[in-house]
Amino acid sequence: MKLVVAIIQPTKLKAVRAALEKSGVTRMTVCDSLGFARQRGQTPLYRGMEYKSQLLRKISLEIAVNDDFVEKTIDTICSAAKTGADGNIGDGKIFVLPMGEAIDLSADVRGPEAV
Repeated sequence: MKLVVAIIQPTKLKAVRAALEKSGVTRMTVCDSLGFARQRGQTPLYRGMEYKSQLLRKISLEIAVNDDFVEKTIDTICSAAKTGADGNIGDGKIFVLPMGEAIDLSADVRGPEAV
């Protein structure tokens, strides 16, 4: 079992969610996030004055998958989250973490069946 954490652009959430559902991944947690990497923030205008914003809005997806769905999930997110044909800076990142155990509270099931 793995936990796939994907940080994506907010405008790509609908496309990524639809692509994941189509590929058979139907459970995920979606969180609003703030952060920056190579983009180093932005300089927006507010009432005619520029101000420096250090953090950019992103969406964080947390998806618990069994080992046989890991590559499929990663490939689906990669293809749906890119903003151009080759992708652009700020499109996001994907992290894959090992999961020791999963527990379904409603069915009292443990292990891969709980995912």
